[in-house]
Amino acid sequence: MKLGLALSVQHLPDEPQPARFREHVEQVRLARAAGFASVWASQHYLSDPFTYFQPIPTLARVAAEAEGMTLGTGVLLLPLRHPVEVAEEIATLDVIADGRLVFGVGLGYRDVENRAMGQDPKTRVGRLVEGLEVIERLWTGEPVTYAGRHFTLADVRISTRPVQRPRPPIWLAANSDGGVRRAARLADAWLMNPHTTLATLERQQALFHATRRELGRPPAAEVPLVKECYVAPETATAFAEAAAFLEAKYRVYRSWEQDRALPAGERWSPSFEELARDRFVIGDPVRVAEEIARYRERLGVTTLIVRLQWPGMEQAAVLRSIRLLGEKVLPRFA
Repeated sequence: MKLGLALSVQHLPDEPQPARFREHVEQVRLARAAGFASVWASQHYLSDPFTYFQPIPTLARVAAEAEGMTLGTGVLLLPLRHPVEVAEEIATLDVIADGRLVFGVGLGYRDVENRAMGQDPKTRVGRLVEGLEVIERLWTGEPVTYAGRHFTLADVRISTRPVQRPRPPIWLAANSDGGVRRAARLADAWLMNPHTTLATLERQQALFHATRRELGRPPAAEVPLVKECYVAPETATAFAEAAAFLEAKYRVYRSWEQDRALPAGERWSPSFEELARDRFVIGDPVRVAEEIARYRERLGVTTLIVRLQWPGMEQAAVLRSIRLLGEKVLPRFA
């Protein structure tokens, strides 16, 4: 199992943003030394009350510290973007990464982002499906003529192709059962989200595998999972320190109505202890290793992407988690 670092690109607006970004550079440098295999950056727009560093420039900058690591967009909100723009930018990022890039995409759930971009939220699925089709065709390097409901191209050829052939891997994030079936149909892997409990992930993973079989597609080579994670020398300390920041972040997620995008039967408890159960990976190195082993055994996880920081958390705590994961946890999964 490989370990990835999800950069926590959300920050408090009154903090010095250049300093916060420099901390991400330091985190990547340490993660590489600690044995992490990949680094990821996610996307939202209009992320009040937080700031939000956008993924493509973020990954392009930290690539200099991530030699030998895979870069991943985790995830890019594809329905908000034009596929020609995305095809060119991701191809460039694949060149920067020397062919070590995963193209992680998602549907998104916030109407405010769609409306600000002039998009009808009801067109999200159609724009995602068409966008992926157009991008894959553009990455062949051949001229593309396309007439869809959302995008129209006439003899368009992009100027830069990805290094990877035939293309970078496509990992599609999804919450709902319909989204999981869509990932089975359109992507190389389903990128499991950090907000869903283990039991629901198991059920949905069975749906993902069954859908691929029905479509005659081979089993996915990668089983990626994103998790909120925090490691401290003692479990009680880890829970106390993580709760101070994770509770605040999930209150904001509720205001964004992210809990409404959860799979059927899922809910976020107001109790942090209940919220964290079977959802977050928090504790001392032994407990964290046991939790990771449980997810790997039940889901077959091949890449675990951990988010170790939340708005307001100090850098020293983040670096401690990275060190403990590299020194005490990762060797158990080598």
